[in-house]
Amino acid sequence: MEPGSGSDVVGSAHARLHRTAGVCQGVGAGARGGHGLISEVVLHPIPSERRKSWLDRILSLAADVRAGEGAVALLLAANVFALLAFYYVLKTVRESLILSEGGAEVKSYAAAGQALLLLAFVPAYGAVASRVNRVRLISGVTLFFASHLVIFYLLGAAGVLVGVPFFLWIGIFNLVVIAQFWAFANDVYDTERGKRLFPIVGVGSALGAWVGAELASLLFGRVGPYQLMLVCAAGLTACVFLTRWTDRRERASAPQGPNRLRQGRVAPRPDEPAGAPKLDTKAETPGTPAEAPMGKAGGFQLVLRQRYLLLIGLLVLVLNTVNTVGEYILGRLVVDEAAAKIASGAAGGLSEEALIGQFYGEFFGWVNLLGLLFQFFLVSRLFKWIGVRGTLFVLPVVATFSYGLLAAVPLLAVVSVAKVLENGSDYSINNTAKHALFLPTSREAKYKAKQAIDSFFWRAGDMLQALIVLVGVQMALGIRGFAVINLVFVAVWIILVLGIVAEHKKLTALEAAQRAA
Repeated sequence: MEPGSGSDVVGSAHARLHRTAGVCQGVGAGARGGHGLISEVVLHPIPSERRKSWLDRILSLAADVRAGEGAVALLLAANVFALLAFYYVLKTVRESLILSEGGAEVKSYAAAGQALLLLAFVPAYGAVASRVNRVRLISGVTLFFASHLVIFYLLGAAGVLVGVPFFLWIGIFNLVVIAQFWAFANDVYDTERGKRLFPIVGVGSALGAWVGAELASLLFGRVGPYQLMLVCAAGLTACVFLTRWTDRRERASAPQGPNRLRQGRVAPRPDEPAGAPKLDTKAETPGTPAEAPMGKAGGFQLVLRQRYLLLIGLLVLVLNTVNTVGEYILGRLVVDEAAAKIASGAAGGLSEEALIGQFYGEFFGWVNLLGLLFQFFLVSRLFKWIGVRGTLFVLPVVATFSYGLLAAVPLLAVVSVAKVLENGSDYSINNTAKHALFLPTSREAKYKAKQAIDSFFWRAGDMLQALIVLVGVQMALGIRGFAVINLVFVAVWIILVLGIVAEHKKLTALEAAQRAA
C-alpha cells in the first residue's frame, strides 16, 4: 500500500458508511455492545477528508478551527460585530437624548422601568418562539426593533421629545437582541464545537464594541442623533441577512441521515430517569422537522423549573451587581478627583464635565483594548487548558483581588487599574464562558430561558445595585464599605459557580452518553 492510500481508503469507507448510517450503526452496536467502532466513525467525520481553507488557517490563530468550520464562525462573528457596533452608536444617541431632555436623575429610575417592561416582554417572546422556527423568530424580532428606530426618527424630526422612551427602549433592545444572537450561536454549535469556536465569535463582539464607540464619536457631530437611528435601522436589517446566510450554510454543511447531528428537539429516551437534566443532544428524531417551533413553556417557567438555569440566572444577577457597585465606586472617586483638581487650580481650565469625560474616554479605551487582547489571545487557550467550567472562576478571582486591594487602598489610581482588569476580563473571558454554558441545553432553554436570564435577571442586578447604593449612602458608607459589600457578593458568586460546575458536569456527561448510545 502506497503512502497516504490508507487515509484515502478510510475516507472513502467513511463516505459509504455515512450514506448507510442506520445500517452501520446497527452493525457497530452488535459488534461492541451498542457502542461499536463503526457507529463512532459515522458520528465523528474524519478530519483528513477535508483540508483547511485559507480562512480556516487564518482563524486558527485565534482558536482551534478545523476544516470547513471557518465560514460559519466568521459569519457569526460578523453578525455580532454589527450588532454590537450599532448598539454602541445607539448608546451614544441615548446619552445625548436622555441628558438633554430628562437629566441624569431619570437614569437612576430607568432600571426599574426596564425590568417591569421585561416582565411583559419575556413571556411574549416565549409565546412567539413557540409558534415559529428560529430564523423567523430572529428575523422578526430584529426587524421589529429596526422599525422602532424609524418611528423614533419620525417623532424626533417632528419635534417630539423621545429621550425617556428611547432610553427605556434601548435597555430592552440591547439585552434581547444580543441574547437572541447568542442563543442562535448556541443552536448552531454543539458543545464540542462551541468550546472551540466561540472565542472567534467573541472577537467579533469585542471588535464591534470598540468600532461602534469610535464610529459614534466620529459621526455624531456631523450627522446628528436621529439620522444615526436610520443608519442603525439599516444595519439591523443587514444582520437579518447575515443570520439567514449563516443558517443556510450551517444546514448545507450538516450531515444527513438518521443520526444527523443538528440543532433540534429530542424526544425523551425511554430509560431516562424522572427529573434528569434536560438537554439538546443535537440528534434528529424521526418525524421531527428540522425547524419545528419550540414547546409552550415560557422563559421564566424554564428557569424556575431547572436548577441549572436558575443557578445561571442568579449568577448573572450577582455578577452584574458586583460590576455595577464597582462602577459606582469608580464614578464616586472620579467626581471627587475632578472637584479636587478644580478647587486646587490643577484642572487646566477644564470643567468638571470635561474632566470626567476625559477620564472615561481613556478608561473605556483601555477596557476595550484589554478585552480585545484577552478575547483574541487568551479565551480559546483558557477553554482548551481548563475548559468552560474552569474559565468561570477567572473573573471572581480577579474581582476578589480587585476589591480586596480597593478595601485596603481606596485611591482612584488603584480603582482605575482594578476596574480596567475586571471589565476587560468580564467583556471577554467571562462573557464567552457565560454564553457557552447554554451549549448543552435544550433549544427552548437557549431561546426562551436565556432571554429571561440575560434580560430580566441582568436588570434585576441593576435594581439590587441601586438599592445597595441607596442604603449605603443613607448609612454614610465609604469606599471601603462598598468594597467589602462587593467581596461578600463575590463569595456568593463563587458558591454559585461551584453549583453551576456540578450541574454542567451532569449535563455534558448525559450528552456524551446519549451520543454514544
